[in-house]
Amino acid sequence: MRQIQEALATPVGASADFDEDELEAELEDLEEEELEEELPAPPARISAHVEPLAKQTSSSMQSSDLSELTKLQAEMAL
Repeated sequence: MRQIQEALATPVGASADFDEDELEAELEDLEEEELEEELPAPPARISAHVEPLAKQTSSSMQSSDLSELTKLQAEMAL
């Protein structure tokens, strides 16, 4: 009985030549390559001269918000 089980478990023909670990590693490599092709390129870096402009916009937005708040407070005081 044991010999029959071993005989049935032993690969025969072309399937006997395949190493499952090697096939798994190759599959992982192919999947990684496919993912790399699908991923978009990283965004370009923003140059340094753009950052101060963003800070200026932020400060102007704060003063705008402050003036809006002052107007709302004046309206509510009525």
